[in-house]
Amino acid sequence: MPLRRAHIHVNGVVQGVGFRPFVFNLAERLNLAGWVLNDSGGVEIEVEGAEETIRAFANEIQEHHPPLARVEQFELAWLKPDSDPYREFEIRHSLAKAGAYQLVSPDVATCADCLAEVLDPTDRRYRYPFTNCTNCGPRFTIISDLPYDRPNTTMRDFPMCPDCQDEYTDPHNRRFHAQPNACPVCGPHLELVQGRANPALVDVLPPEDMGDVIARTAALLLEGAVVAIKGLGGYQLACDATSERAVAALRQRKQRPDKPFALMMTTLSQVRSYCRLADDEAELMSSPGAPIVLLERLEQPLDDLLPIAPSVAPDNAYLGVMLPYTPLHHILLRDVGRPLVMTSGNLTEEPIAAENDEALARLGPLCDALLMHNRGIYARYDDSVWFVADTVQQGRVVRLSQVTRRARGYAPFPVQLGFETRPVLACGPELKNTFCLTRDRYAFVSQHIGDMENLETIEHYERTLAIYQHLFDSQPEVVAVDLHPGYAATRFGKNLAQDKGLPLVEVQHHQAHIASCMADNGYGPQDGPVIGVALDGTGYGSDGRIWGGEWFVGGYDGFERVAHLEYLPLPGGDAATQAPWRIAAGYVQALFGEVRGLTLGVEPDKITFVAQQVQQEINAPLTSSMGRLFDAVAALAGLGSVATYEAQLAIALETAAGRAPLVMNEPAYPYILENASGVSIIRVKPLLQAVLDDVRAGRGTRIISRRFHAAVVAMTRDVCASIRQQTGLNTVALSGGCFQNRLLIQGVTAALDAQGFEVLLHRVLPANDGCISLGQAAIAALGMEH
Repeated sequence: MPLRRAHIHVNGVVQGVGFRPFVFNLAERLNLAGWVLNDSGGVEIEVEGAEETIRAFANEIQEHHPPLARVEQFELAWLKPDSDPYREFEIRHSLAKAGAYQLVSPDVATCADCLAEVLDPTDRRYRYPFTNCTNCGPRFTIISDLPYDRPNTTMRDFPMCPDCQDEYTDPHNRRFHAQPNACPVCGPHLELVQGRANPALVDVLPPEDMGDVIARTAALLLEGAVVAIKGLGGYQLACDATSERAVAALRQRKQRPDKPFALMMTTLSQVRSYCRLADDEAELMSSPGAPIVLLERLEQPLDDLLPIAPSVAPDNAYLGVMLPYTPLHHILLRDVGRPLVMTSGNLTEEPIAAENDEALARLGPLCDALLMHNRGIYARYDDSVWFVADTVQQGRVVRLSQVTRRARGYAPFPVQLGFETRPVLACGPELKNTFCLTRDRYAFVSQHIGDMENLETIEHYERTLAIYQHLFDSQPEVVAVDLHPGYAATRFGKNLAQDKGLPLVEVQHHQAHIASCMADNGYGPQDGPVIGVALDGTGYGSDGRIWGGEWFVGGYDGFERVAHLEYLPLPGGDAATQAPWRIAAGYVQALFGEVRGLTLGVEPDKITFVAQQVQQEINAPLTSSMGRLFDAVAALAGLGSVATYEAQLAIALETAAGRAPLVMNEPAYPYILENASGVSIIRVKPLLQAVLDDVRAGRGTRIISRRFHAAVVAMTRDVCASIRQQTGLNTVALSGGCFQNRLLIQGVTAALDAQGFEVLLHRVLPANDGCISLGQAAIAALGMEH
């Protein structure tokens, strides 16, 4: 049978995931000759053998590649026979290719094989906290350039010992070309350093080895210490989650009075002792991304375990829990034997600290000790957060995973677009910022950057953008920004566009939400317009007012606002979000003309002052925000008068409603839908009157919350049905932070499904403002320039 020769190009996540040794071993098994190498554009293969065997080889690569690999592009071209045939199959040195790019793997949680070694007293990597292989370990956080080879990572500073080098060069070993490969002889090491929060608590002596460092850290945590721990993408602040004293100290030092802390638990068995854990939630927690998953907490832990401290998640029905995802975490959690608080290493609203000097300066005053290591972090990022919600599709309950913060384990893997795109930089929003770079059919949405409210976060934004532009060889041809002129990301984008002479596209916040949901579902312009429902807290409207309860018709080439909540005053502007009693008082004054008898947990003269502020229209901008309506109802129901973190009262209102799903005939508060100049206005005076009546009648917060949620479901359904009558559209895209409410997701999808609508929810990006940059990019890429 004559020899054939073929060239194969593979692109996707194909570097750092064992792809070349997989190809090498496959070629050996099939008796094929040739070579494989990495370059800046992916993996290149040249193979020689019988045509039928080469076709089988190509099929195996596409169908049975390594588990962490993602093949996005596969091209096979037959070459002319060569007079000098290959004699063997080899792995060649990597090449750099100008103008090429490839996809980069996110960091990956420790695999079962590496964990077994770490826990085996006879293994040379026993209790070694930097154990990894081609199936796990750091990726994006250590890569400085492509192709993905050790000199292009922060592991360049650690020459391998002979044993590690043998593993690294053996194609049959799972550590073949595992760029972070290391062991206790040659790899990074730990150091325990005293913090400045409480010097009397900690007496740190230099232990003899890293095992003792981790054991000493565990002892400190059990004594009630707060310890800063250097992880994959930056530092975390840890303490004993069962110690109210330790958690309270962390809250005070971090300046985070109420927002729930994330927890780390050793095993799924331990998680089940504290939380209800469905199979799909367990699968999500155990996935290579190993995110924080929001789980319903048990009233009391099982197996006589110590309870979680009340201040871990005050007045919250859910706990955010993750499993250990590095060897260091696995060893430490087993040494401690209890759940640990494991929260971002920062002061509230600052970016996570990444390097040791920075941690000493920023976290030293907050903690009793710092567990540091000397492996550099090139790209910092936080833990990802997900939850699983019940949705209704075609009459069936379908469980759907939803992300609220996308970072470790997921970024920088791109969103696949349903269309070809020109290179765009979308700068994102002010809160929960991400940016987005597009090229070809990919949208590279950054990891969670945070709230653009301080210099440190802006600097983090600029550094991360530079990393993405370099790794993905992206030079934008157009810049997209939010309409709000005061946003830091908007100012950055405008300055960049002016400096580079690039076109600037300004995109309204809620239209970006809907475009993002469409792109997140693979919608292309050929798929036509949708009904878009954007329910959130704040977005700058095209009329200069604050939007947030919006219904649109349209697509990437333009949206028409066809319905919205009525405008009501926001006394004090954005500051009212931290004092929701002000929102409630302002709404009552505007709708009913008086606030007499209103009790909102504050002095009566303060309520009177707000009423006068609304009457005189002094610093009381108008808003159509659904998020603010949630705040007002929660405050009227007595669920709180102040908020120390975003959506605190909305979460309290959801919690008050209980776990039971909304049913079709659930009692709902009334509202009025009226038409004004072709735009539907949702009037909420009867809704708030009914809330006040229930409060005065002494009806509980559960009844009030469920009736309010049922009203939001009903108005969403009814407005969409009215729009369908006028337009014939049957697809509804749901976006905005309100759609992180489980009860609302279940109720709205059930109501729309019962009406025969096709419903789009976010898939790989958050419904909150973390998705905005994708929507901006999609609109700008397809030419909307107004």
